[in-house]
Amino acid sequence: MKILIVEDEQAAARRLEKLLLEIAPETEILGHLESVEACLNWLQQHPAPDLMLLDIHLADGSSFEIFEHLKVTCPVIFTTAYDEYALQAFKVNAVDYLLKPIKSVELAAALDKYKQLFQQNTPDFAALLEHIRKQEAPNYLRRMLIRLGNSIKLIDMSDAAFFYTKDKITFLIAHSTGKRFPVDYPLDKLETMLDPKDFFRINRQFILRINAIKEMQPYSKSRIKVETTPAADQEIIVSTERAATFKRWLVGEAV
Repeated sequence: MKILIVEDEQAAARRLEKLLLEIAPETEILGHLESVEACLNWLQQHPAPDLMLLDIHLADGSSFEIFEHLKVTCPVIFTTAYDEYALQAFKVNAVDYLLKPIKSVELAAALDKYKQLFQQNTPDFAALLEHIRKQEAPNYLRRMLIRLGNSIKLIDMSDAAFFYTKDKITFLIAHSTGKRFPVDYPLDKLETMLDPKDFFRINRQFILRINAIKEMQPYSKSRIKVETTPAADQEIIVSTERAATFKRWLVGEAV
């Protein structure tokens, strides 16, 4: 069994090779590649391996790009650091996945699956790629660097109570201290960067984190008044057109 390892972390690549040779001593490792470009070049210049172990995030980009530029004819087992819920997408078209850090028993099971199913069947990678991309978890903003004079402050998004605009400047209010910090992004941009499970754009001026909500009250014209911790220096009103969506967000429904 000839296997090609595509993994940009040297330690992870060495561990994979060690586990492979322990599980299947007859395995021949054809090489270790670290990038999309290197993998494309190798596949164009060599016969297809029996199996490829492919990390999703490589040194120069996503390994999905390989399938966009080249027809891959060998079976692939993906390796990834995604959480297990998101990885359900990989259980299609007889292609397996391994969650990092890779365990010997899981690698052995993946190789058994390959031997039973892959040797006689080439997966439909086009369909797999589309399915994976639909399921792939977005990379939401987790921390923010904020410049304060000659210093730079790092703020975790778990400490962001809300964002608002005033005089065409966007501010972040820290949950732990109540302090206000100017940020470089407009609310329209922040709305796409923040995890929608935690943050909600309640009107044109405010993006609110769910943990900052202290109390809510009905307001005129089907709107909702929100009190926060820390308190805002102006009223926070959920707009009429966003009120119904806001209620669904509060209980965890998709919005």
